Amino acid sequence: MSFAQQSLSMPMAPPIGKTVRFGQLVSGAVAIIALALMLLVIGRNQSVQWSEIPRYMIDPVILDGVVLTLELTAGAMVAGIVIGCLVAIMATSQNVVLKAIAVAFVWWFRGVPLIVQIFFWFNIALFIPEIGFGSWSVSVNDIVTPALAGFLALGLHEAANMSEIIRSGLTAVDRGQREAASSLGLRPLQTLRTVVLPQAIRLIVPPTGNQAIGMLKASAIVSVIGMQDLLTQAQAIYARNFLVIELLCVASLWYLGITTVASVGQHYLERKLAPKGRSNSNEK
Repeated sequence: MSFAQQSLSMPMAPPIGKTVRFGQLVSGAVAIIALALMLLVIGRNQSVQWSEIPRYMIDPVILDGVVLTLELTAGAMVAGIVIGCLVAIMATSQNVVLKAIAVAFVWWFRGVPLIVQIFFWFNIALFIPEIGFGSWSVSVNDIVTPALAGFLALGLHEAANMSEIIRSGLTAVDRGQREAASSLGLRPLQTLRTVVLPQAIRLIVPPTGNQAIGMLKASAIVSVIGMQDLLTQAQAIYARNFLVIELLCVASLWYLGITTVASVGQHYLERKLAPKGRSNSNEK
């Protein structure tokens, strides 16, 4: 048998494109069936009172926890960005002392687990019982409340992370542009404000948005010191009525809703700050 006859007698292989599409259809169908079965098992679970979840979503106690969580997240992020900017400037300066302080700050507050920092600030009165000047003194326990302890821990931890984000954004700007600005007579602060920051901000905003979303979720850890945030309020309610799963679902839905809104806002902010050529290409 000749080579041509052998090639004609061999079965033709199916096209690669059809095989890939068939595999995608099968895997998608399996995923949908698995998801449907999981939802069916969850929905038919008689140990969970699903009808209680909508009622507690708008419970005044839960809403108070949501407000406190948002306030704590916003306050910690503002403090983190402000302090992080100062630490980043110190880290990029030519002063060896300032640079060493910045490195030590980041090393400590980014290296120690957040829950350890929360307990540290909550129990700071064991280390410094009172502060005062002359005959005037005040107990540290009266100053460092659970709210302040949570704010200090979250804010300083976030400052360490933000300082690294801001520092990397500042150092990403080409050094030649600083030298050109200096040759034009611009002072260092003018160069930072008019040349470096407008370019660095595009690199700083995306990870800052991620940090804000992470901070929102990390704020739940203040429940260990009894701060009346969303999770703590949910725990207080299910400690009375024993609707543990229902209240945890309520807290989860609120966290998911807030993070979704924040993610959408971050997306549009990134599009606005993106270079015009890149934003136009993305829209197309």
